[in-house]
Amino acid sequence: MDRPFVGENAKERERLNRLVNRISDEELTLPMGKGWTIAAAFVHLAFWDQRALVLMRKWKMSGVAPSPIDDDVSNDSILPLCLAISPRVAANLAVTAAEAIDLELEKAPDDLINEIWKLKERFRLYRSEHRKVHIDQIEKLIKVQEGAT
Repeated sequence: MDRPFVGENAKERERLNRLVNRISDEELTLPMGKGWTIAAAFVHLAFWDQRALVLMRKWKMSGVAPSPIDDDVSNDSILPLCLAISPRVAANLAVTAAEAIDLELEKAPDDLINEIWKLKERFRLYRSEHRKVHIDQIEKLIKVQEGAT
């Protein structure tokens, strides 16, 4: 079975890892708007990849089924938790969670992947798309900050 999402996920995971390795502790505390910091955005990424991992493991045991969630309510709910985690730990959590879900997706049997694809929710397999959005935001913010100093 062709799995283009594996390569896309790896590309953005590696990009995430490079960003985490080069970002300074000071940059991790930069505000991103609406109460979010770069570090909190990393926890946000970790949360959604961890949720995807837990869901994959559930689906392996009991079959694939829709799993709706209100993204805005979830994001607003986790913000205080995201801000409570130390910035460097937050950044590392994003990488660890990305590695875990990507490995789970890579190793998943074809029949499970086919069932997930039938949900017509591309993000379930292409974890890369969510990462890319936030990595782009963070890199843009850092460039702006560097230009201001």
